[in-house]
Amino acid sequence: MSTDKNRATAAAILPLVGGPDNITSVAHCMTRLRLGLRDRSLVRDEALKALPAVLGVVDDDTYQIVLGPGAVARVTPEFESLLEESRSSAGPARPDQPPRPAVSAGELAAQGAALKQARTARNATPFKLLLRRVANIFVPLIPALIGCGVIAGLNGLLTNAGWLPGVVPALAAIASGFMSLIAVFVGYNTAKEYGGTPILGGAVAAIIVFPGVTKITAFGLELKPGQGGVLGALAAALLAVYVEKWCRRWVPEALDVLVTPTLTVLIAGLATLFGLMFLAGGASSAIGGFAHWLLATGGAFAGLVLGGLFLPLVMLGLHQALIPIHTTLIEQSGHTVLLPILAMAGAGQVGAAIAVYYRLPRNRSLRTTIKSALPAGFLGVGEPLIYGVSLPLGRPFVTACVGGAAGGAFVGLCNQLGFSFGSTAIGPSGWALFPLLDGSSGMGLNLAIYAGGLAIGYLVGFVATYFFGFTPQMLAELNTDPEPGPADGPETAKEPALA
Repeated sequence: MSTDKNRATAAAILPLVGGPDNITSVAHCMTRLRLGLRDRSLVRDEALKALPAVLGVVDDDTYQIVLGPGAVARVTPEFESLLEESRSSAGPARPDQPPRPAVSAGELAAQGAALKQARTARNATPFKLLLRRVANIFVPLIPALIGCGVIAGLNGLLTNAGWLPGVVPALAAIASGFMSLIAVFVGYNTAKEYGGTPILGGAVAAIIVFPGVTKITAFGLELKPGQGGVLGALAAALLAVYVEKWCRRWVPEALDVLVTPTLTVLIAGLATLFGLMFLAGGASSAIGGFAHWLLATGGAFAGLVLGGLFLPLVMLGLHQALIPIHTTLIEQSGHTVLLPILAMAGAGQVGAAIAVYYRLPRNRSLRTTIKSALPAGFLGVGEPLIYGVSLPLGRPFVTACVGGAAGGAFVGLCNQLGFSFGSTAIGPSGWALFPLLDGSSGMGLNLAIYAGGLAIGYLVGFVATYFFGFTPQMLAELNTDPEPGPADGPETAKEPALA
């Protein structure tokens, strides 16, 4: 039955994004179905938003449909299956889908070109392009980071409690195996993202974690396995891509299969051993030192800024660019001190959504959206509430950020007072972060501080939204029962306030 539901969702989405011929690529992250489109003008945005399973849409370098955690991982394979079936069964002439008139096609092409140009001008800044590429490298690693992080947290609990001593080494091996080789996966994905041969990027990055590098001395210093971490792997694989592309241009085709991979691995490998590992190691140490210094000296203010700005990053999809920093901190100290602070943004969002629920008692469609999205919100997945509730309303999104800032300031202040802790994994947030907390202050105190930050985020987000999240006009327009029909959804009720 669940499969039928997911396939029905995929079948409803497909025609609303222009049909199978309009899709150039399909991927998904934790909450979004990401589609490459040939013609953006063929997408029916409002009809998509009205689908019960769709929590919102984001028009970026790819067209992103927010389905929520769990759902997106089940709908995406069904969507891909429908695409394959549609394309394989399509013939040269399809009477049910006649070609569009020439005039209509020209108009749509002009609209699509204008939309593409506007979107490119808005989003194709060098900084945003860089962040997206970094995210594309690390996002595929998130499932393994989550799984290994959860197991590491469980292993820590068993170790501290003295339980199952025979199982602890096995859990440690399972949790640490991926992290010990994460540089290889980063190198592979980097080469793939930048147009090189992925396995060559992985081969060069593997040098960083090879135990034999301890026998190499450069600049009077001995190398250490893992020195430079994921940053070194990223730089090494990127260099390998450029060497490979240079070889493809100048090496004769008859010798390409032998010379190009050899020169790529040799040149990039030597540069990694005698330069990049030292530079990336220094950069990694600087990132770790700065993060701990920032929270130790200006923790309250830093937490306020980080907690207050994280929701806009999630809204823009740029929060994934923080993954390399989290990963570097985990490599260095076993946990990232930033994630518990950033998680406070989700708490502010939850508090704001609850306030919206109580301020609009007659808006049944919006209250239904909130009730369905709150469980994910409590687990730290803020996109359903962002795109289904606070962002369309406007002011509640700002007050949600205020709640996140308050919770972040509290956790940052505790770090400043010497109670430092972090998360052993990337991805989980909200309540799901409790078993992953680790630090020098002890599990009990870590849990108490984090719970206190969540409570403050909930409370401030609720109060700020309840009293300042609505204008009288918004309340008058929204606090009604729109009685939506089958084709209508929560967006119908919210539309007047956005006009």
